[in-house]
Amino acid sequence: MVTCRKSAIFYTLICFFRIFGAGWGYTGTADHSLSLKTEGSVTVPCHYDRKYTQQRKFWYSDIDNWPTFTNTTMRNLSVIDFPDQSLFTVTMRELKGKQSGTYHCAVEIDGQPAKDFLSYYLNIKPVPDLSVVNSSVTGQEGGNIRVQCFYSSGYKNELKQWCRYKDKRCYTVEKTDTSQNASVQISDDGSKSFSVVMTGLTESDSGWYWCSVGDKHVPVQLTVTAATSTTATLSENAIGTTRNVENNNIPTGIAERENKTLSVWLPTSAAVLLLMALICVFIWRWRKTFNKEESKNQMIVRNSAMTPETGSFNPKDSVVYSTINDDKPDTPSPDPNTEMTYSTITDLPECKEQSPAGGTVYSAIAPH
Repeated sequence: MVTCRKSAIFYTLICFFRIFGAGWGYTGTADHSLSLKTEGSVTVPCHYDRKYTQQRKFWYSDIDNWPTFTNTTMRNLSVIDFPDQSLFTVTMRELKGKQSGTYHCAVEIDGQPAKDFLSYYLNIKPVPDLSVVNSSVTGQEGGNIRVQCFYSSGYKNELKQWCRYKDKRCYTVEKTDTSQNASVQISDDGSKSFSVVMTGLTESDSGWYWCSVGDKHVPVQLTVTAATSTTATLSENAIGTTRNVENNNIPTGIAERENKTLSVWLPTSAAVLLLMALICVFIWRWRKTFNKEESKNQMIVRNSAMTPETGSFNPKDSVVYSTINDDKPDTPSPDPNTEMTYSTITDLPECKEQSPAGGTVYSAIAPH
């Protein structure tokens, strides 16, 4: 009950001070004017003093007079605190025209009215006056990033700037199309967009920036990550390519597409080469196994051809019949000097040997 009563008192004080303009430090002019697209989304930073790290922070709208405290996530609104960076971010999604108005980054102070330390005016319409391709970009240490800011024709002659939230330092387009800072280059095509190129990035460059045309701003978050020696070399090559493209007056978008194509082509080529190598190894091993099996089959065929087939008989082969008399002969034993012929009966299909005329033929059966 006590908590609910304190909350009611707090919200009552907020409404009171908003009505009478006391205690908030809001002068009626927003710090940043954002031109946003209907049904789009936006993320804005709210930097606060470190002495408010432990205090509750909230996002407040003049439209509904209702605060949304940090570490709150809803369908179309997220308010997240980052104490280590001394800021909290507000993300609004599916923007509607009726949400156009002034919003405040505020901190709750014990015993004192809430303090408004930053304000935004959101102008939401189908075609915004200022926009960026990507509101969040990532670069590597030693590399470069490019941000392209688009503006409507009514802002053609307005001042173009690239500014940092942290120290509010801004870089402008000069007649030479180069800013006074060697690491930041700004070029304006004079019709609908200007480009910002930051080179030689360091981790300290990470943070929030904004494109500015006249009184319109668009927030951009930059994240710089540590780079290995290989990625640093690639980044330097990319920088050289970008500079050559600019010197030749070739659209910078082409250079970006070429870099993206190269980053995709290299791993794809490596994958194709690896696949081809695996296919070659598979074919070689298959051929080796096939040749070994073929040699084995040929050896079996040769061994089969050299082994005589027993028991085979061709009816067309000539047959020699012999009469074997197992009785003892009445005649005396033949004279040793008498010529004798011995025959051996085998299972060969042919036996063309014939007994001589008038001679005695003895046949012996050879055992198998």
